[in-house]
Amino acid sequence: MRKLIRSGLIMGLLLAAPAQLWAKDIAVHAGRLIDGVSKAPRSNMTILIRDDRIISVTPGFTTPVGAEVVDLSRLTVLPGLIDCHVHLSFDLFTVKLPPQLQIVKRSSYDELLTAVESGRRTLMAGFTSVRDVAGYTPAMAALKNAVKSGGITGPRMWISGTPLGPTGGHSDLSNGFDAQVSKAEWRDAVIDGPDEAVKSVRQHHKGGADVIKITISGGTTTEGDNPHAQLMSDAEIQAVVDTAHVLGMKVAAHVQARGAIGRAAALGVDTIEHGTFADAADYNEMKAKGAWFVPTPLVAKFKADVARSRPEMFSASAASKLLSIDPLLENLGRAHKAGVKIAFGTDAGVVPHGQNAQGFALLVRSGLTPMEAIQTATASAAEAIGAAEDIGTIQPGRYADLVATANDPLADITELERIKFVMKGGSVVRANIAPQP
Repeated sequence: MRKLIRSGLIMGLLLAAPAQLWAKDIAVHAGRLIDGVSKAPRSNMTILIRDDRIISVTPGFTTPVGAEVVDLSRLTVLPGLIDCHVHLSFDLFTVKLPPQLQIVKRSSYDELLTAVESGRRTLMAGFTSVRDVAGYTPAMAALKNAVKSGGITGPRMWISGTPLGPTGGHSDLSNGFDAQVSKAEWRDAVIDGPDEAVKSVRQHHKGGADVIKITISGGTTTEGDNPHAQLMSDAEIQAVVDTAHVLGMKVAAHVQARGAIGRAAALGVDTIEHGTFADAADYNEMKAKGAWFVPTPLVAKFKADVARSRPEMFSASAASKLLSIDPLLENLGRAHKAGVKIAFGTDAGVVPHGQNAQGFALLVRSGLTPMEAIQTATASAAEAIGAAEDIGTIQPGRYADLVATANDPLADITELERIKFVMKGGSVVRANIAPQP
């Protein structure tokens, strides 16, 4: 009996012991470090990790007693990349159906299975965090929770759930269909009037959404809506913004139309998605209000490519609205010169999942330096999401989300398209590193 009591006391002491007794220490030796904080890379640094967090970043290659070493001494190490605009449950390229047919032929279960694979490919490409800004709310909340618990391999997720917009707007998935064709989740996307807006935001929050996405204007490849018009009223936008902010949620606005972009910023929207037809007045308003710009030039490139190579994927009216990439890049360059804050986004799903990093070259082409382009997908993206204390930089207290390239992405930004190493929360999920000679 005494042995049992003693054993029980010992077990109780162990269970009550500080978490540090169980901690796993990892020392990452980084040959070149772009930490998301410093203006220039640093050489020969040690990143010390305990469990899933960074506890120190120090000069030189050191190995604390008992620490496991991850040797990246010949690589460039960066924070895990962040894409602020993805659609994990949609895949224009793997699912060989035009967008309109995907809407009616695929169930939310099909979309969830697509999202699982899309998330895996995204993580392996070095994007350890994403903001998913369209997807059936219960399905995406379930995936987010499964990834968080470790049951599914994927990036950290901030989700909007179903986007919200007016009848006939960009989020109204019944556009172009007979009125008798309907799906229950389609109704979740439509808000007409401030009262409906308030209720929908509350329902999204209750259902597990982290951010609210609204569709203020039409899209460039959807039926029946107008990308050049503000389709939501100011009162509807304001109702969404006020309700979301009270609940601690940010608001992301799909908005293409000149004038409507600045109006959205003035009404308190946190991030402007796409911003295709913005002008100087819009950019001035965004800068004045501190709104983030999440341009998606990569999707414009892919849409134009697909419209030429697979014209059956878009209707004639939708294809006619596709733009050349050059005006978009020129607009992006003007926004950058105007001092608008830019966060990285791709519209992955319309862009192939796992090819997100191709967007960096377009940012550089628009006038950003390679370091500025990298910052859009690290520190800036983390701030735009509202998670700068957890992700986006390599410094104490942040999650141990790291990626590495063989060569210097500041010399060749396309190095980010060839990620060799991925760590998420202190766990290595990809290590394609050549053996040392």
